[in-house]
Amino acid sequence: MFRDDTPDEAAFRAEVRDWLEANLPASLRGRTDRPPPDEIMPWYRALSARGWIAPHWPREHGGMGASLAQQIVLSQELARMSAPQLPVQGINHIGPILMRYGSGAQKARHLPPILSGDVIWAQGYSEPGAGSDLAGLSTRGELRDGRFIVSGGKIWQTWAHHADWMFTLVRTDPEAKVRQAGISFILIDLKTPGIEIRPITTITGEEEFSQVFLDRVEVPEENLVGPLHGGWKIATALLATERLFTSNPQYALEAVERIKAVARHTGIDGDAAFRDRLAELSISITVQAAMFWQAVDLAASGMELGPEGSTMKLVATENLQRATDLLIEAAGPWGADAGRIETPAGAVDATGIFLQSRRATIYGGSSEIQRNVLAKRVLGLPGG
Repeated sequence: MFRDDTPDEAAFRAEVRDWLEANLPASLRGRTDRPPPDEIMPWYRALSARGWIAPHWPREHGGMGASLAQQIVLSQELARMSAPQLPVQGINHIGPILMRYGSGAQKARHLPPILSGDVIWAQGYSEPGAGSDLAGLSTRGELRDGRFIVSGGKIWQTWAHHADWMFTLVRTDPEAKVRQAGISFILIDLKTPGIEIRPITTITGEEEFSQVFLDRVEVPEENLVGPLHGGWKIATALLATERLFTSNPQYALEAVERIKAVARHTGIDGDAAFRDRLAELSISITVQAAMFWQAVDLAASGMELGPEGSTMKLVATENLQRATDLLIEAAGPWGADAGRIETPAGAVDATGIFLQSRRATIYGGSSEIQRNVLAKRVLGLPGG
């Protein structure tokens, strides 16, 4: 996107492109939803067998140990092929956290099945009364005789009804003077008695999210990650990682390709004003990509992401919404059609991706929260 490939990068790109063309099922291309496990996990395992499921993981933990350039190539080629969304809570979230904060036993137990796709993870952060105000969570975890007794509830868990494990935050010191000081980070086997999981139907009609109810669930103390009452530091590190990966330009790049296909089909690509808006969007996504890969490089070098994560999250999610708005405009009279638009370049689900993008500015910390973070931490403005 920013320069020509080196000969080694060009060779890797050709290798990736040829392999994706030969191995990515046609039924998974161009999907705006997250395909169910029986459809997506064989593809996950195929990427794993090829060694490309975790390009950002170090080799000592079973990852590809890819260079930044290789990660960019993979992302671009997956976008070009309109590859489907994978379940990433394991690969992008708890995996890196365990590498950094987990015990040797936790790494040995949990990292290999994440790579292989044998275990699916969910994230247990948000609660009905503590969404953006994460420090206000009320789920309790009382440590008794080597076990946490956990009661409470979590909501908006992606794929919890399909998951095997959940990493979650629980309040283990309700008397802490600072709310963040009394929170611990623990791992819960979702087959444990006392857990009820109810799927939530989204605006697109899919059951992608869930609500999890915990009633005196017994969790072994060895499932504690990091120190007791020390989960907030881990939580914020994970949120920075989450915001980094939700800023991946792949999704916006996919949307732009769909816009071009639909615009050619409807003829609006001949409109100068429309082309100007598309060019402006493409420039903004190029800026986003530059920010993203710089942040990936910083993270790979071991540096902490601070307010940069909030900036990237704002830019990425608002770019995605701008892109899907333009896609609906390009679709013209087909913009309100719930079905796919057949174009010479393939079928495009304009409405589906538009509806999916509406939540982007809420999850992982709403845009309002990100602006508050930047106002206080960067501009030094007073805040509550």
